[in-house]
Amino acid sequence: QVQLVESGGGSVQAGGSLRLSCAASGRTFSRYAMGWFRQAPGKEREFVAAINWRGDSTYYAGSVKGRSTISRDNAKNTMYLQMNSLKPEDTAVYYCAATGSPYYTARYYQNEYSYWGQGTQVSVSS
Repeated sequence: QVQLVESGGGSVQAGGSLRLSCAASGRTFSRYAMGWFRQAPGKEREFVAAINWRGDSTYYAGSVKGRSTISRDNAKNTMYLQMNSLKPEDTAVYYCAATGSPYYTARYYQNEYSYWGQGTQVSVSS
């Protein structure tokens, strides 16, 4: 089973930045499309950003586009989400996920992902 562990969450003021990391285990990690999702208190989990296995195809939710950058370093089995100009509405638990399939394009549907991390809390104060 592929294991995913998020880190880098924390509390910041509006306008600040955070870099989330997702460390993965698994022999075929470099062939998996990856993504980030988030869940705010009292709300459903929503898509944030995704990246294909090659790292040359990305997709962002409109709410974070222009403020966030998803990337991956397959040699280190790690995926990242750099978030800038954070807003209070970005407050949520952020989850990383892996598809288990070598998609050539980024995936943005939750049911396309097979593996999930436990999440890391991001809190943005106004």
